Amino acid sequence: MMIQLSGSSLFQTRSVKELLWGYTDPMLRGPLGVFHPYNGTYDGPYSVFTGKDDINKVSTIDSWKLEQSLSYWNDTYCDMINGTDGSSFSPFLDKKTSLYFFSSDICRSVSADFDGSVDLKGITVYRYMLPSKTFASPVDNPDNLCYCTNTQTTKNCTLAGVLDVRVCKGSPVLISLPHFLHGSKDLLELVHGLDPNPEEHFTYLDVEPITGFTLRFAKRLQINMMYGPSKDIKILNKVKENTVFPILWLNETAVLDDDTAQRIKAELFSRIDTLETVQIALISAGAVILVLSLIGVCVVNRRSRISYVA
Repeated sequence: MMIQLSGSSLFQTRSVKELLWGYTDPMLRGPLGVFHPYNGTYDGPYSVFTGKDDINKVSTIDSWKLEQSLSYWNDTYCDMINGTDGSSFSPFLDKKTSLYFFSSDICRSVSADFDGSVDLKGITVYRYMLPSKTFASPVDNPDNLCYCTNTQTTKNCTLAGVLDVRVCKGSPVLISLPHFLHGSKDLLELVHGLDPNPEEHFTYLDVEPITGFTLRFAKRLQINMMYGPSKDIKILNKVKENTVFPILWLNETAVLDDDTAQRIKAELFSRIDTLETVQIALISAGAVILVLSLIGVCVVNRRSRISYVA
């Protein structure tokens, strides 16, 4: 009835720009779009530590939107704002230590684990990846229990691979990795055409270990909505149970340019190499002086013994 009264249609033809950044829906009589109203906006302000008093806290978020914790999840643990914004971390990274960063897109903090060293334009960087437990069900990862706010959507908190962000976004949106990577089998079986591939669908950070700067990253997320059985809408009359349907997935990727890579190698690594060369030279000179001194001591002692005998 609402569709008929508004003169609209269930199926509409829209441009990519309208779908992403918004259009006026005739039935809702308001703007509707995947990224509306994010175009031309920012998610701050952030207050971060400079590292002046503690180098290990450099770039760590102290507060976001003037608050030191979130208010979405009604839980102290899940409402914590941990780590940085992902653009940089404290210097001299330890492979055994996970990196933490906060993402306002998914309304929570996450961690990334060391996966290996890779070469980026002649610079060795540490690759950190989101672990599979990030969107795991509370059955496998009890720490995620406080993110389970809708038992119907998550099948009594047993569904893995999706995060219900209605509490912070205000709309019934479920966030996951593309193609429900690391998700429950139910998510893949109920929708045809899905093919999760870790090489294409995982999120990672490539961080230079000395400076802690992120030199390349790929943030990949999928936006989903849940639909249930409906006899009134033909497109949904074959849906037999509540099903999470993918709307789109996005790949936000950035990498340092060639000029910046050359400058980093020239101003950072060349000086480190110079210091190492000087260090080796000083150690070698010290060793030579020590050996000569020992030889000199031995020669003097020997002459003294010869003189005493004579």
